[in-house]
Amino acid sequence: MPTEPQPTTFLIADISGYTGYLASVELDHSQDILSDLLDTMVDALQPTFRLSRIEGDAAFMYRQGAELDGTLLLDTIEQCYVGFRRRRRDIHQATSCACNACIRIPDLDLKFVVHHGPALLQPVAGREELLGIDAIVVHRLTKNGVVDTLGLPAYALISQAAVAATDLDPAALGFLPHAESYDQIGDVAVWVEDLAARWQAEEDRRRVRVEPDEAIIAVSTDVPVPPPVAWDFLTRPGQRMSWQPWVTAVSVEGAVGGRRGPGSSNHCMHGQDAVIEEILDWRPYQYVTDRTILATPIGDVALLHTTELEPADEGTTIHFRFAPPDSADELAAVVGAGAAYEEALRGQLPELRAQLEAAYRALQAPLPDTPD
Repeated sequence: MPTEPQPTTFLIADISGYTGYLASVELDHSQDILSDLLDTMVDALQPTFRLSRIEGDAAFMYRQGAELDGTLLLDTIEQCYVGFRRRRRDIHQATSCACNACIRIPDLDLKFVVHHGPALLQPVAGREELLGIDAIVVHRLTKNGVVDTLGLPAYALISQAAVAATDLDPAALGFLPHAESYDQIGDVAVWVEDLAARWQAEEDRRRVRVEPDEAIIAVSTDVPVPPPVAWDFLTRPGQRMSWQPWVTAVSVEGAVGGRRGPGSSNHCMHGQDAVIEEILDWRPYQYVTDRTILATPIGDVALLHTTELEPADEGTTIHFRFAPPDSADELAAVVGAGAAYEEALRGQLPELRAQLEAAYRALQAPLPDTPD
């Protein structure tokens, strides 16, 4: 265990409205519902974050390291919120119970607070505790004026210190600037994302996916890591060269506010040649679909390409699928290259599995002791 404070990203996922809900409902059913929703939240936040402890109706999570990929941070928060909303809806629709605890499930919502700063993991009374002023700051930030000032019941509040540890531009992403002030701490600058609006956008967004029966190239492999780990590895461009030796460089263009997703594109260099991947659909932990632009003897040809993650008993099944191009001439132009790519891709699957296993071990392992 590190003996010196380590850079740490703190995250608190807090069920809002629970105190008022608890005051007017049956205790036995309310506790079952709370336990179910907390399990849903923690499962969605791990393994990107580790659980420090459950604090009543909130989960206190952390991740140590000087930097955190901003896209991964937002994907993790938003998918946790989407999972919470869906689970809340499912519980409400599935129950036939007429008690207040079940009827009032829609009163519950979720908020997130994220902060970054040094912290020490210290054994206290048989458990590990996060010690340091910033562990206090993140808890103070749960008591804020976002609902009263901005009118947002469901939100992610991210401190400027946390933003600085990422590559995000929150203003470009449409986040709202805000500030809180606390005794003995002072002013804390923060940015706020409207999660209810994000939920609605998720529900309305058109799906684009290559189905198995549409594919002209289909390669699958089982890996012993959970979907979030596979997702982060496969969608972070810098990882591509570690298991696809024909890729010599990857750059990202069009990432609004530093966030990868629909509208951004990967420019993959294969020696002197470039392959452009325009991201069309981005469903964290489920699938990502891009339009891959290939240079052929008859000109540029566009292929839809989906990478899908299917949860499995021992980890994740990864599916790579390409749909055929629109015309017969284009199909004839890519069929040879497609067969060669499929063979090369299959040949690199053992290296992909090895890289994913190493990434998962690194994520689970404690940080080494800091040298004196």
